[in-house]
Amino acid sequence: MVSMSSTLGADLLSVVARINRLANQRVRKPIPFAQARLLSTIEDQGEARISDLAALDHCSQPTMTTQVRRLEDAGMVTRTSDPQDARAVLIRITPDGVAALRQARLDRGAAIDPYLEQLSDAERECLTEAVVVMRRLIKDAAPDPR
Repeated sequence: MVSMSSTLGADLLSVVARINRLANQRVRKPIPFAQARLLSTIEDQGEARISDLAALDHCSQPTMTTQVRRLEDAGMVTRTSDPQDARAVLIRITPDGVAALRQARLDRGAAIDPYLEQLSDAERECLTEAVVVMRRLIKDAAPDPR
């Protein structure tokens, strides 16, 4: 068994952050990064209250309300009444939001494709396998929706 470096988590987060910055610097964004990140969170959550989104994004509720309003004005999210609490609303991604998020991801991915093409077939295969492992890690870390 391979021994895990005590810095593996920090190293992984650092590299992923740098890859994100590289992609963001080299792409014309169809939507601002903060909005794409919020759309991704909403897509992951299925639907969520603004207070939950603010907690997940580590920002204030008024800040999140402004961000959600921008996405709503652009037709990327909708508000619906929360059946559990008449005072609250749930935010849900729309088909336009899904399409915008998908395009943003494709554009950002295309920005790093030239660098991936410089790798050997074995290195690309290694990264492909790493993506599978990271997706499993994320799935295993996600809270049970029940």
